[in-house]
Amino acid sequence: MTLLLDTATEAARSVGPRLRKAFRSRPEVATKRDFHDPVTEHDRAAEETIRAVIDARVPGSAIVGEEGGSTGSGDLTWYVDPIDGTANFAAGLPFFCVSIAAAVRGELVAGVVYDPVRDDEFTATTGGAWCNGTPIRSRGAAADREAMLLCSYPTPLDLDAEGEAALRRYRRLLESFSAVRRPGSAALNLAHVAAGWSDAAFGTASHPWDVAAGALLVRQAGGVYLGDPLVKGDYLAHVGGFDLAGSALAEVSGRLPREES
Repeated sequence: MTLLLDTATEAARSVGPRLRKAFRSRPEVATKRDFHDPVTEHDRAAEETIRAVIDARVPGSAIVGEEGGSTGSGDLTWYVDPIDGTANFAAGLPFFCVSIAAAVRGELVAGVVYDPVRDDEFTATTGGAWCNGTPIRSRGAAADREAMLLCSYPTPLDLDAEGEAALRRYRRLLESFSAVRRPGSAALNLAHVAAGWSDAAFGTASHPWDVAAGALLVRQAGGVYLGDPLVKGDYLAHVGGFDLAGSALAEVSGRLPREES
């Protein structure tokens, strides 16, 4: 696990200088699925660099990346998002990160979420979770009325699928939580919940490269992560001691299991 975490950390930090230099340069933006799904040359270049570091340090690994798709095979799989929060990065909003996780035979064992603007490095193994080398604990509010919720719901896809019901669910969250924010990076949202800087996070139709590292962070910091981080789908995370049963999140995220998976 030390080798895997060191590799993930080296790979994430290797693209930090490029991303900091390009930040607020208003890079040209292309789109993938639709205009809500942007990509820049820096996403692709950063993933190529990350893949090169992984291939050099741990040759023969399988890699699942947002930009490069799936390559390789074997028991060890890396999940790579070179810029989680591309829309923020492209516009100049300082809330984006690099997310890299390693799983062995389907079990997450190491991960890093690196915020290159603040130089915050969140790391986790099955032995614990840290921010900049200091152990972190996922502790915070116990109930909605004192809690900060970070979410992406409802997305345009949620609105297409659920219509006005999605807006009613979002209103329920706004009315219940002390504050609801939509920062725009699932991985960084989860890292902040792991550190106890926010109390809950919720997202729909997320990919493994978005949440794998963050899920490990939350769980190893003593928080709760609901959903399968290695399968595209919904997720919910909260700090330890949060009353999910009494939360509006229990209603809005009703499709999720009520136990860790």
